Amino acid sequence: MDEKLQKVLARQGVGSRRLMEEWIVAGRITVNGQMAKLGDRVTSQDSIQVDGQPLRVPAWVRPRLRVLRYHKPEGEICTRNDPGERPTVFDRLPRLRGSRWVSVGRLDINSEGLLLLTNDGDLANILMHPRNQMEREYAVRVLGTLSPEQEQSLLSGIELEDGPARFLQIEEAGGEGVNHWYRVTLAEGRNREVRRLFSAAGLTVSRLIRVRYGPITMPRHLKTGYFEELPDPEREALLAAAGWTPEARPEKNGVPGRGLRKEPSRSPASPRPHSGRRRRS
Repeated sequence: MDEKLQKVLARQGVGSRRLMEEWIVAGRITVNGQMAKLGDRVTSQDSIQVDGQPLRVPAWVRPRLRVLRYHKPEGEICTRNDPGERPTVFDRLPRLRGSRWVSVGRLDINSEGLLLLTNDGDLANILMHPRNQMEREYAVRVLGTLSPEQEQSLLSGIELEDGPARFLQIEEAGGEGVNHWYRVTLAEGRNREVRRLFSAAGLTVSRLIRVRYGPITMPRHLKTGYFEELPDPEREALLAAAGWTPEARPEKNGVPGRGLRKEPSRSPASPRPHSGRRRRS
């Protein structure tokens, strides 16, 4: 059975279908040593390379759709490779065969909190796309307090350099001294948007924590630097919120969420455990 090349690449976590189409046009993909073109279809017998590196798809088996919830600490970046060799969120994740983890949106190096990751590039793209209006909720600590006028402007909309932006909701969350906490909700995920909105209102963000993405929240038991597989009910709620229909998704995961567990004893050649912290040198 053959499939469209961009569909195979997206399913293996290389990127969304649209991005894969751009890479094909840019000449970054080859099939059997020949430059790929839009419309190409491939089978398990074909040799695919991305930027000169072979794409390993074992037995052409569609991998089980997986979604992780990760508590990102401050100081990690969400890119896969960094010339400065700073720690990335991918350093802590379990290894996959035949695919790779794709982050659903990003958090900048100075931000922390909930980060979702999946092994399906199409699902990640759907969850991030502006048309789906997937809500993101943040706990924000600022220097100072919002006046009623500032709060109203943030809810009505402020013109940023990349267009108008606004919060859907702002709730006070207490604070002492010069620091004050707010809970804010957005329906998009532009670069550093929360920080830029507060800055436009005249306040500086000193701490930023994402606590919710769509229907998925950060549980109290998930410590900083740890991850877990989404339990089935939450996973299904996320797919429903994304409009991920049964015919458009891989086979349903029948394995219940395992949660955090202690690291088992294993030989050096064994795969990483499904949760835990990475050792730092």
